[in-house]
Amino acid sequence: MKFFPRPRNRSTTPRDPVDSVPPLRHLIPLGLQHVIVAYSGMVTLPLVIGLGIGLSPAQITTLVTANVFVSGLATLLQTLGILNVGVRLPIVMGSTFTGITPAIIVGTESGLPAVFGATIVVGLITWLIAPWFAQLTRYFPPIVTGTTIAIIGFSLLPKTATMIAGSASAADHGAPERLLLAGATIVLVVLLERVMRPAIGRFAILIALAAGTLAAWPLGLTNFSATKDAPIFGLVEPFSFGTPTFVLSAILPMLIVQVVNMVESTGDTLAVGQVVHRKVESGDIARALRADGVGTALAGVFSSFPFVTFGGNVGLVSITRVMSRYVVATAGVILVLIGLMPKLGAVIASLPGPVLGGISVVMFGTLGAIGVKLMLGADFSNPRNHLVVAIAFGFGLIPVGAPDFYDQLPGPLQTVLSSGIAAGGIAAFLLNLLLNGVEREPEERPDEADERLADQPDPQVAS
Repeated sequence: MKFFPRPRNRSTTPRDPVDSVPPLRHLIPLGLQHVIVAYSGMVTLPLVIGLGIGLSPAQITTLVTANVFVSGLATLLQTLGILNVGVRLPIVMGSTFTGITPAIIVGTESGLPAVFGATIVVGLITWLIAPWFAQLTRYFPPIVTGTTIAIIGFSLLPKTATMIAGSASAADHGAPERLLLAGATIVLVVLLERVMRPAIGRFAILIALAAGTLAAWPLGLTNFSATKDAPIFGLVEPFSFGTPTFVLSAILPMLIVQVVNMVESTGDTLAVGQVVHRKVESGDIARALRADGVGTALAGVFSSFPFVTFGGNVGLVSITRVMSRYVVATAGVILVLIGLMPKLGAVIASLPGPVLGGISVVMFGTLGAIGVKLMLGADFSNPRNHLVVAIAFGFGLIPVGAPDFYDQLPGPLQTVLSSGIAAGGIAAFLLNLLLNGVEREPEERPDEADERLADQPDPQVAS
């Protein structure tokens, strides 16, 4: 009698790192790293919009909670996918800073219901046009995608200055201890990468955050008092600010913002594909943009703002070399829980600014480096490519150094050019078309097709 069944044959083909599922003891801390990296942006955007419109603290809290909650839902949709929605790559989703100015203008003139009505409309339009927009990927060779991604990373770096130095009106703005703490956090990340085994090095960001927070305590740079008043549980209700209204004057500027977001999402999705060693094609871009659209429409329902991929988390995937989409899906679950547990969100929001700023320097800088790596796939013996990069970086970084540079231009033009990411990406796209044209896609040779089929596992063996 056989007491033990014969073990089934298993495929010797290693599982794709993107689809691998780490054990639970790793999933939670690795997912938490992604949450911490993205959380400050998720909180800052609704806070700035709420203050710009003149909302009460309770209303701003509603915006913040809704933004975190929908970020979690959109991240789950992007990483796990439903039908043809979601690219199924390790991508964190969140609201974009590009939409701040239009949201404040529309909210002041027409009210928040008009903002959220416009957000629903542009989300549905994004979902509808995603397949057509994705066909533009053949117009994004390495010189365009690399330049755009590098601009995304490097243009975000100055935002870390406020986190590190503190508010300009604060008494300790730029204090030496703040700068020292940020520098020590960066050094710790480097040391962990240098001396630790890969199994521990993948937690380098989380370890640096914990160590930095402990170091900030005796320096008086931690303040968790806000967690006392935050409720433990809270529901995120749809249409918290009333029934959405659909006003053309509100929809048009938000639609311009969403086109910019689609360019950024395309660049970030291509960057993730580069990091996880997957070729991202037009179908993948379409699924990613559909998730952007559905997430944005949900944001309008739950009182949040247009959604886009978070570039800083692309840098985190590159640094930790943890490519599993299920890690990022775990981050999505944590974000949903934070949206339903304001006290937990208050704890993360209270982490020391210098520590978060130091971590962000590493994340945004890494994203810029990924862009540079992509750029090197272009032929730089061609002087025209030098011109593409030079002018695109000019358009991309001018708004960073001079935020009021385009203030005298008409509204829609100001919205596009004031975003360094949008201006630089569009400049790279147009300059490459003008100077280099469009390369034809090489036809696949029969032997290449045979090799690709041979690399796939035998279905009978895999079963």
